[in-house]
Order: sequence, then structure tokens, then C-alpha cells
Amino acid sequence: MVTGAIKNKVDKIWTDIWAGGITNPLTVIEQLTYLMFIRSLDEKELATEDFENMAGEKMEHIFPASEAGQSMRWSRFKDKDSREIFLTMQQRVFPAIKKMKYGRLPDFNEKGELVEVLSKLEQAQQEAEKLGKSLSEKEKDVLRAEDEKEQNTAFARYMDDAMFLIPTPQVLQKIITGLEDLYTHDIADLDMQGDLYEYMLGKLATAGQNGQFRTPKHIRDMMVELVQPTPDDFICDPACGTAGFLVSSAQYLRAHYEDSMTPEQWQHFAGPMFTGFDTDRTMLRISAMNLMLHSITNPDIDYKDSVSKQNNICSRYTVCLANPPFKGTVDAESINDDLKAVTNTKKTELLFLALFLRMLKTGGRCACIVPDGVLFGSSKAHQSIRKELIENHQLRAVISMPSGVFKPYAGVSTAVLVFTKTGAGGTDKVWFYDMKADGFSLDDKRTEVKENDIPDIIARFHNLDAETDRKRTEQSFFVPKEEIAANGYDLSINKYKETEYVPVEYPSTTEILADLHELEMEITKGLAELEEMV
Repeated sequence: MVTGAIKNKVDKIWTDIWAGGITNPLTVIEQLTYLMFIRSLDEKELATEDFENMAGEKMEHIFPASEAGQSMRWSRFKDKDSREIFLTMQQRVFPAIKKMKYGRLPDFNEKGELVEVLSKLEQAQQEAEKLGKSLSEKEKDVLRAEDEKEQNTAFARYMDDAMFLIPTPQVLQKIITGLEDLYTHDIADLDMQGDLYEYMLGKLATAGQNGQFRTPKHIRDMMVELVQPTPDDFICDPACGTAGFLVSSAQYLRAHYEDSMTPEQWQHFAGPMFTGFDTDRTMLRISAMNLMLHSITNPDIDYKDSVSKQNNICSRYTVCLANPPFKGTVDAESINDDLKAVTNTKKTELLFLALFLRMLKTGGRCACIVPDGVLFGSSKAHQSIRKELIENHQLRAVISMPSGVFKPYAGVSTAVLVFTKTGAGGTDKVWFYDMKADGFSLDDKRTEVKENDIPDIIARFHNLDAETDRKRTEQSFFVPKEEIAANGYDLSINKYKETEYVPVEYPSTTEILADLHELEMEITKGLAELEEMV
């Protein structure tokens, strides 16, 4: 939990960066991410060294053993003179992390020139030459495939055009001092680092083009709890932003399966399990770094317009989690024809629903956020996508959220849809929940409050058999598919919720007049007593 004291420290770092001339919140986050990542590399190196000393076993290191290589370690440069820190970052550390390969940083020669990490093929050939041997063509092909895979990692692709933008040695020293204070006194574990990062991301307080805005962590966590990913799932967010849903999924898996996961499942967790798409390269860099900070070293993070013709992915994922852009339209010519066949529209919020259905495998589950207009819109496109979900797949739940959930970004009313791709129907009835509180005030300040429906939502969703007899005057209830179809597939909770009016009995007119008369007499008596006192 990020407390007030920690917030003050983060705010101080933020102010120092702004005072240095970097005022774009996204750029601030990006530069802080680089520094957090650099420190995390040294933490891993220190852990490796401790293990070597304890076990007496030689391990592979992140940093080169040379003087130049060791100078790049956070623990070695953090207490140096501000000018020396700045030059180390600018001339060594940052160029090195951009060329990081196989979890190792490159070295520098005597001239200060970067010496790239050898490929797997080059390493193997050198070892073979030392032994007077040569590699077979089959061995070479395997190593070439590994090298190609490494070159195509999200980290490699999007760090290539990363830029170190902290303007002066003084500003850099202030940031490093502030971060070191946080890590030394306030950050106890990976979860705490995640909370800190979430607080920083929370400073991206403006909505982007087409209604894009960050999903609060507690809402993401709720949605992950609803779909319950497993170590064997393939998880995708086709509008990933900073990869929040992927991180929340990773944290859920660690919390529920860490002690039982096999080596194969951990290998799956490190990369292939997680996929994210976005059209902003800065976001993609932040996503790659954010995931790496959470031990996901090789995710499939790609620059892709998910609803365009460039995305032909079909039946690949078992879980989709997303908060796609709202209130936007795309060029009709660029929209994938498969999506237009389901809902002929240019509205992104509808196209993404069709996209989830196409990208999911049969049996795959999805939890996504939609604006309220998707639930009750009367256009043919709105009705067709709702009909598709209900008639051809299994729509499981509609969770209506209060409009303050996304403040201070926006006051838009939204809902969470939970469904399973079947291709053969399966919707008998739909569960509705009227969320009234999410644990935070619904104003711009979003301060913590006691009222929180999220634990109740999760508990009830995973025990739907007990919901059957709930009345529509209650906070959650079922609605039969037939009734929804008869109402134009309207999914607005207000369409089905019943309000129980409690009759109020008032006294008769005679009684009211008698009471007024009595009151008048008391006033008159009181005035008379006051006059006698004068």
C-alpha cells in the first residue's frame, strides 16, 4: 500500500523532474521506468553474487566483469558526483541497456566503444574453436533460431529508439537519491514496487485520443479475479497501454500458483503467456519495461492497430482482458472485414467486442470494460454485437460501475462484460450486478472509503447458483435470455432492475391543523411572557 509518506517522496521526485523541464507525464514515467529497471538489474546481480558465495556455483552475470562493465551498476555509481553519474548514465548505462541481449549487458573497450554481446551462435562457435571442434549445420540452425527470437523480443524492438532525456546532472542526482531513499526505506518487495509504479502511472491524469485512459489497479484486479487465469492460459490485451492487465494477471498467478508451477509453466510465464498490442511506441516501451520489472522477460508486445486489416489473429488466446478505447471511430477502409461482418460500424467500442470473439479460442473467457452506450444503444450495429454475444456465445455477467470509477480521467459510466466464446450459444440467463462503490470516493480526489462492492461481486460471481432466487430489487439478480431478446438485447441494468417503493403515511389534515393550532398557542404564550419581562 502506497502511504501518504511514500506519496510525498514520489511527488518530490516528480516535482524535481518537472523543474528540470520534463513536463509530459508520459515522458516522466518513461524516464523513471528506465531508472527503476537499471536499479533492478543491479539487485538481480547482487542476488546472483550472494548465491555464488553461498553455493560455490558459478552463475551467468548481467554486468561485464570489466571496470567499465562494473561501473554501470547502480550500487557503484549512485553515490558518485552528479557529473560522474550523468556521464555514466549517458555514455555507458543507457546505450548498454538498449543493446541488452540474453539478459546480459554489453561491455565497452578501452576507447569507450560499445562491444555488443555475442550471439548464441557466435558464443558456441568460439567455444567449439577452443576445443578444436566445429558445429554441425543442425546445431547452427537451432542457435540461429534462438538469436532471431532474441532480436525480436519486445524489449529489443522498442528500446532501440529509446532516449535518455533527463537534462542535467543535478536533476539526475536528485531523482536517483529520491528513488534510492524509497527503495531503502519503503519498498520491501516486488509487490511494493508494483504499488509504487501504479501510483506513478496514476499521474497520467488525462484521457488520450478516442477515450483512452488507464484502468485503476483495483478494477483490473477484480476483472482478473472474475476470469481466474491459470498457468497454462494465453492472455491477451489488444489495447494494452502500460500492460496493466497483463501485470495484474501475472500477480494473480503468482499469488495462486507460485508454489505449484512446473519449470515448463514458469518458462511459459516468462514470455509466451502474455500478449499486448498498442499503437503508441512510448506505451510499448513502458509495457516492455513494466513487464520485465515483474519478471516477464519475453512477452509478445507488438505495435499493432488491433481492429485493422493488419491484425488477422484468430482463435489464439484463452483469456482476453481489456479496456479498449471509447467514443472513437476508425477509418472504414482500414477495418478488418471479419469484424465488420459481426458489427458493421466504425465505433471502436463495438469493433473490439467483435475482435475479442475472433481472437479467443473456443472456451476462452473475456472480461472487458465498455461504455454504457454499448449496453443500450439502439443502432443496428449495437444490437448486432449484443445479439452475437447472447445468441452465439455465453454472456455470463454485466457489472454496472458508477461513473466516478475513472475520475479524474473521465466521468463516463461504464460496465464490465464477462463472457465465454462458444460459437454455439450457451446463454440461458445473464447475471447483473449494480456496483455502487469500489472502495474509493467517486469524486476527483478518489480517496479510500469503507464502502466497497468488489469483494461481494467476486464472491457472488463464483457462486452463481446461490443467486437464482435473488429479486430484482436487490443489488444482483438474473435475467432470462428470452426477456433480454424481447427487449432488443438491451443490457442496461436499469431496464430490468425493480425499485421497491416504501409507502409513507402522513397524518390526516385534521391532525396537522390541530398540531399547528397547538404550536401557535405555545408561541403566543411565549411572546406574552417575554412582554411581561420587559
